[in-house]
Amino acid sequence: MGKYRIRVATGDSLLAGSSNPVQLWLVGEHGEKDLGKILRPIRIREVQLEVEVSLYLGRLLLVKLRKHKSLVGFDWFCKWIAVQGPGTQGEAFFPCYRWVQGNEIICLPEGTARTVRDDPQNQFKKHREKELEERRKVYRWGFWKEGLILPIAGNTQWDLPRNERFLEDKDLDFSLSLAKGRGSESNRAVTLLLTASSHLMSLERVRNCWKDDALFGYQFLNGANPMLLRRSTSLPSRLLLPPEMEDLKTQLEKELQTGSLFEADFSLLDGVKPNVIIFKQQYVAAPLVMLKLQPDGRLLPMVIQLQPPRNGCPPPVLFLPSDPPMAWLLAKTWVRSSDFQLHQLQSHLLRGHLIAEVISVATMRSLPSLHPIYKLLIPHFRYTMEINVLARSNLVSKWGIFDLVVSTGSGGHVDILQRATAGLTYRSFCPPDDLADRGLLDVVFSLWPRLSSSLGSRYVEKMVSLFYKSDGAVKDDPELQAWCREITETGLQGAQDRGFPISLESRAQLCHFITMCIFTCTGQHASTHQGQLDWYSWIPNGPCTMQKPPPISKDVTEKDIVDSLPSLHQARTQKTFIKFLGRRQPVMVALGHHKENYFSDPGPQAVLKQFQEELAALDKEIEVRNAGLDLPYEYLRPSMVENSVTI
Repeated sequence: MGKYRIRVATGDSLLAGSSNPVQLWLVGEHGEKDLGKILRPIRIREVQLEVEVSLYLGRLLLVKLRKHKSLVGFDWFCKWIAVQGPGTQGEAFFPCYRWVQGNEIICLPEGTARTVRDDPQNQFKKHREKELEERRKVYRWGFWKEGLILPIAGNTQWDLPRNERFLEDKDLDFSLSLAKGRGSESNRAVTLLLTASSHLMSLERVRNCWKDDALFGYQFLNGANPMLLRRSTSLPSRLLLPPEMEDLKTQLEKELQTGSLFEADFSLLDGVKPNVIIFKQQYVAAPLVMLKLQPDGRLLPMVIQLQPPRNGCPPPVLFLPSDPPMAWLLAKTWVRSSDFQLHQLQSHLLRGHLIAEVISVATMRSLPSLHPIYKLLIPHFRYTMEINVLARSNLVSKWGIFDLVVSTGSGGHVDILQRATAGLTYRSFCPPDDLADRGLLDVVFSLWPRLSSSLGSRYVEKMVSLFYKSDGAVKDDPELQAWCREITETGLQGAQDRGFPISLESRAQLCHFITMCIFTCTGQHASTHQGQLDWYSWIPNGPCTMQKPPPISKDVTEKDIVDSLPSLHQARTQKTFIKFLGRRQPVMVALGHHKENYFSDPGPQAVLKQFQEELAALDKEIEVRNAGLDLPYEYLRPSMVENSVTI
C-alpha cells in the first residue's frame, strides 16, 4: 500500500502528443495494479501524476500502457515513464522511445539491462519471448535484387514500422530540400550551389587544382572513396608493359621493393553494361592506376591503364604523366568517373547503407529491449530503414537518378552491387584489419584506427564487461547467438564463408563484432558520405557518366575531353543530388551524443559519458591538427560523424 508518483515524458516533436486517454498498469513482483485511464498525453513534454495503490507491489518490473481510441485515434510518442513509490528504491525508470498506436497493450520493462542469465527467476521470460514474436511480425526481411543482401520488407516509407520513419522535423527538411533541389535544376540556379559550403575543403580549391597529379593521388587516401587503394605486393598481372617501357618497369619494380608502390584497381567494373540515356550510348571503363608514395607524403600517379587486356586484341594503351597534357588529363578523368561509380555503389550504398540496414533489422528481430546489446546498438539505427527505402525507390530504382544520368544505370548498377556483395569480407569492415590487409597502416591519417579503437578498446569493451563476466556468459546467451546468426546467415545471405561469424565464443570476439556494427553505422558511412560535396560538385573531378568511349590513342584534344563529360542536363542533375545528399544535415545527432537513455543503471551511463569525453578530446586534437594542414580532413571528426545512417 502507498502513494506512487509517476512522471510521463512525451516526445519533443510537434505531433508527438495525443488527446486520446491512456490507461496505465503498474506490475511488481507481488502483484499488478490497473490505474485506469489516468493520462492524456497532449502536447506537454512531461506530466506528473500521483496515485494511491491499495496493495503492496514490491519491486516494479513493468509499466503497461494502452492508448484508447476516441472518435479519432492520434498516435502518441512516449519517451519514458518514471515511477517512485513503495519498493522502487528511488525512482524506477522505464524507457520507451517509440510510438504508441492502436489500442494494444505495450509493456515497458524497467530499464536495467538484463541477459537471459541475469533473470534467474524468469520474471521477464514471457515478456522477452512475446516482444520478439511481435517484432518479427513487424520487422520482416524483404527482397530487392537477386544476389544482394536482404533489406527490410516494404517498397515505400509508408510500409515501414512507424518507429522507423522520419519524425516530422526530419521529414519536413528532407521533403523541402528535395523540392528545392529539383526546382534549382529546372531554373538553372543549381550552377550557383555550394559556393557557401560549410566544409573547409571548398569547391573553388577542387576546381582550380583538379588537373594536378597531387590532388588526383590525394583523393585515393583522403577523398570521397578511400576504400580502393592498397599497397602493391607485386606488379598486377593485368599491367602489360611493352618492351619500349623497360624504364617504367624498372621504376615500378624499384618502388615495389621500397614499399612505396600503390594501386587502385577498378576491375569490378569490367564488362558492366553501360547505360543508354535519351537514346545516347554512355560508356564505362575499368581502370588500373599505379601510384608512388613520395618522401614528402604525396601520392602521385605513375601509369594508368583504362581497360584490362582482351584476348585477341592489342594490349591496352598505358597513359603516363609524360604524355601530352590532354591525353593524361582524359585518362585521369576516366579514373575519376570510375571512382564515382564504385564509390556510390560499393563503398557508400552497399558498405554503408545496406549493411547498416541488415544489422538494424536483425537486431530488432533477435534482441529484446531488455538486452544490453540492444540498448547499446539501438541509437545507431535511427532513420536508417527509411533512408534506404527512399534510396531504393528514388536513386537506384527504375527511372531513378542512376537510370537517368549515371553511366552504370539501367542495370549496370545492380551488376556492380552483386559483384561487390560477393566480395564482402568481415575483415574489410574492421578498420585495423582492413588497413593492415591493404598495407595502409603507416600511410593513412590516424583517424581510422583511432576512432575505431576509441569505439572498440574502450567504449564497447567497457560496456560488454558490465554484462558479460566471462567467455562462457557470451557463449551461453541464446539471444546473442541468434542475433549473430540472423546477421550472417539470413541478412547477409550466408556470409560465414567470407569471415563473418555465425556464433560468438568470447568477450573479445563479441567486442570486435559490436565495434564493427557501430563503426559501420557511423564512421564507415561518414568516411564515404561526407566527401561528396567537396569532390563531386566540380563535375570533371567526378563525372557521373562519360559520353565517349575510353581513348585508345594519345591523340587527344580539349574538345575530346569536353565531349566525353556529362551533358549540361546530366551535370545539373549530378550537382542537384550531390548537394541534396552531401549537405550538412540540420537534424543531426553526433556520434555518441544521442539523447535517448535506454540504460537505467549508472554503469553504462558512466561509460557513455567517458566515451563522449574521449570523442571531445579527439575532436579538439583533429581541429588543432587540421589548422596546420593545407587540406584539412574532417570526415571522421567525431562532431561531424553522425550517430546513424540517416542520409
